[in-house]
This record gives sequence, C-alpha cells and structure tokens, in this order.
Amino acid sequence: MTPARLTLHHWLSPAFPTGAFTCSHGMEQLVVDGAISDAPSLRAFLETVLRHGAGWQDGVLIAMALEPDADLDALSQTARALQSSAERMVETIDQGAAFARTVAAITGRALPPRPLPIAVAEAARPLDLPAEEVISAYWLALVTNLATIGIRHIPLGQSAGHGVIAALLPLIDSLALQAVSGDLATSALAADLAAMAHETLQPRIFRT
Repeated sequence: MTPARLTLHHWLSPAFPTGAFTCSHGMEQLVVDGAISDAPSLRAFLETVLRHGAGWQDGVLIAMALEPDADLDALSQTARALQSSAERMVETIDQGAAFARTVAAITGRALPPRPLPIAVAEAARPLDLPAEEVISAYWLALVTNLATIGIRHIPLGQSAGHGVIAALLPLIDSLALQAVSGDLATSALAADLAAMAHETLQPRIFRT
C-alpha cells in the first residue's frame, strides 16, 4: 500500500479523534423501536444509508469536492443545507471540524472546519488518489463505526457484526464508482425520521 493510501486509512481509522463513536446516525432509536434487532436488519439499514441515505449523499459530495475547480465554500453550504435533521447537522459539522483540526495539526496545513465529507475531500486532495478510493475508505469508516455500535447496543456478537461489514464490502466498492458521477440526492425517510425522533429519546447513550 502506498504512503498516500496509508495516510487516508489512518485519517479514517476508528482511532482518529472525530467523535464518530458517539454518533449512531439515528440507529439507537431504531434499536429501541425494534426495527434493528439482528444482523440482517442491521445490514439492511446500513445498505439503505449507502444506497439512498446520507452515505450516498456524502460520497457524491466527496467526488464533487475532489474536482480540481471545486468551490469548497459553496459545497460546504450545500452539505449543510442537505442535512435532514438537527442531529445529522451535529454529526457532519462536529466531526468535520474535529477531522480538519487533527489533520491540520499533523500536516501543518491550514484546513478550516467544514462538513465532514468536504473536510475529508479537502484534506485528501494532495494525496492524489482516485475519488472512488476516497469514497470507499470514507464509507468503510462509516459502516464500521455503525456496525460497532450495533455490536455493542443491539447487541450482536463480534462475528455477526463483522460479518455484516464483510457482506457490505462489494457494495461499497461498486457504489463508490457510481458516486463519482452520481446525482446528489437522498431518499431514506425511515432513517431520517429515526434521527429526528432520537432528539428527544431518553435515556440515551449516543449523541445522535
């Protein structure tokens, strides 16, 4: 693996201090409601996020932000406008700011706080990697974080949870290529409604 690829995987590893472990993407609400209760339902949720939800949206935004003439300020505003709930806004703004802050501290580059997909794309530009690689690594980080939450909170066994991740790898690979030239749109209403309902869930473990 090249240094550029290793750098990207370092930035998107679970150890990177973005606060992702505190964000369930509304999944905590779906677990409480019984809509996610086992490995198949967790996989279905994650596949929906990738195909139709915030995962797909972020992938297309990354591809757009990696274009040489991309207006990152305008794309940041677009990313903000696309958030479907207060908690989704928290996820992308807080994680994006933490990501940019840490990459800036490591590299010495001036990286302003941006929504997470735009922050990742801006940081990744000098790595000169294909957009589909950046998107795939971003999605793997998203899926791994949410599957890990499922392992702890449903709860699932480690084998079942990581089986879900493994089953989604071919989808991540194929969808990343589509996202490079895909349309910027989402249609994951159940996930969005769960994120909205989670705003008032008590007791709660996760921020989102």
